[in-house]
Amino acid sequence: MTLTEINAEMANRFEEVFSTKLLAEEEAEIKRFEIEIANVEKGALDPDDFRKFRLENGIYGIRGAADRHMIRIKIRYGNMNALQLECIADLTEKYAPNQLAHVTTRQAIQLHEIKRTDVPTILRRLMETRLTAREACGNTVRNVSASHYAGISPKEVFDVVPYADLLSLYFLRNPVCQNMPRKFKIAFEGSLEEDYAKIGIHDLGFIAVKKTENGKEIKGFKVYVGGGLGSTPFPAQVLEEFCPVELYLPTAEAVIRLFDRNGERKDKNRARIKYLVAKWGIETFRKEFLDERRQVMMTGSGREAFWKLNLEEAKAPALKTPAPTQATSVPPGFDEWVKSNTFEQKQKGYFAVQVRCPLGDITPEQMRKLAKISRAYCGGRLRTTIAQNILMQWVPQASLKALYAELQPAGLAMKDAGKIADITRCPGADTCQIAITHSKGLAFEMGKVFENTVAKDPVFQDITVKISGCTNSCGQHHIANIGFHGASKNVDGRAVPHYQLMVGGYTAKDGVAVFGKRIAQIPARKTPEAAKAILEAFKVDKGAAESFLQWAERVGAPKLKDIVAPFTTVPAFDKDPVSYEDLGDPGKPFKLEMGKGECAA
Repeated sequence: MTLTEINAEMANRFEEVFSTKLLAEEEAEIKRFEIEIANVEKGALDPDDFRKFRLENGIYGIRGAADRHMIRIKIRYGNMNALQLECIADLTEKYAPNQLAHVTTRQAIQLHEIKRTDVPTILRRLMETRLTAREACGNTVRNVSASHYAGISPKEVFDVVPYADLLSLYFLRNPVCQNMPRKFKIAFEGSLEEDYAKIGIHDLGFIAVKKTENGKEIKGFKVYVGGGLGSTPFPAQVLEEFCPVELYLPTAEAVIRLFDRNGERKDKNRARIKYLVAKWGIETFRKEFLDERRQVMMTGSGREAFWKLNLEEAKAPALKTPAPTQATSVPPGFDEWVKSNTFEQKQKGYFAVQVRCPLGDITPEQMRKLAKISRAYCGGRLRTTIAQNILMQWVPQASLKALYAELQPAGLAMKDAGKIADITRCPGADTCQIAITHSKGLAFEMGKVFENTVAKDPVFQDITVKISGCTNSCGQHHIANIGFHGASKNVDGRAVPHYQLMVGGYTAKDGVAVFGKRIAQIPARKTPEAAKAILEAFKVDKGAAESFLQWAERVGAPKLKDIVAPFTTVPAFDKDPVSYEDLGDPGKPFKLEMGKGECAA
């Protein structure tokens, strides 16, 4: 993108902009899609030859269907307006057979089971509202994420949104990152005292800091590098204690260039930057990085203009009419909802409101209602969260009761956002080609087990539960207090779906990432009860001021293994054939069926 185009995109950050005139590169991409799809359809092009191009443009393969795809829409740093949400609602309703949009743990939104021939039309509709799927997949810079409270948190040092915004546009279609060894994930956090963006699990992370030099306050970032989950997780390490804001783009480019030249390209399982940092050691990496950044800055070739842009923080939306403050009646549950789902902004008199999307899913009707409600209450300012929910920002405090009264009948006022009942999960074997188990099925069943007991008990509320369908941690099971990933185990010659239980994972302020310990493999059908048993043991045994993480560390893995041991056995098939089925896929004996993955394509 040109500097003019980037300025225009940033200026329209919160505006509902609809345009039938796309950028030249957008038109070219759609035209190529149309040509390539036509060639694939008539057998003139091998689908594998088409794969790299479609992945770079956010189009994934779908399990068991060569002519259907998942479209991953980049919601840059989670920022979205009401018009864009309505666009996604329309596309979901018209083209997605399951009638659900799925919010991901990287603040993107996915549509599943899309016909290949519908892809160009969908991409055009997205681009008309200034959304894109470009580089949401493939070996490039993925969706740039940020704290969903950026710009409004009382603890933040400064608003990181403009910086995430500029960086995401700077690297979009940038030749420097179009064919890296593997994908590359970047995140922004507003304070060393907060951990909404989970900096410690990212390839590159920026945390807002300030320092004083010669009596002048200077903005900058503490920079982390080399974090990541996947089958083998690594915590990020400090690259720089203080990077002035005018150097943050050259910093990102230097790290990406180092990775591009030196990252592993033969073994895709070891191709993430975390392995390069581990191989070199952080001191050697830091030295090479400083040399590389000097080269980037000496050979800017016009890029210097991007590094010096004046970035402004967000201001309150100008509503056409004041937000409603009166509700004819307030449904029950308002006080509990306010306590768990609202966040007092640093801007006096305003609140942010979390709208729970159970298991990350939301329907077209709900999206349209949320878009309409958000226009009235907060100027349509919305943000997706890495906890797979949607946040409304800039809601006047006086309007909270009226807002709740409108959200509740639309099914958008579920309480306990971010609490134990708000389970994180990946799409799993419903659509993913490399998933082993149907993680959505486990999350749904576990939610039912929790609903009437665990979810109402204050002692459990801050415990996190995350589920992935395989070891790759798209559901972030490694950093869950209680995490699960799909597995398969043979019992009497039959494959039985299992989940590997992990306990004790978390992230914390200032880039801390601690990964859960492996405890036991549990048959899928018994996994919800095993989780409940751990929670009940914690409640009985915990000290007066002991948290779940402290308790789990104290009792240790052997005790945790003993707690779940009664749930690890599988009866003979003729005694209980249901035990050989996966949750979320009833009536079918489980088969270990994994396709060709595209995460490392």
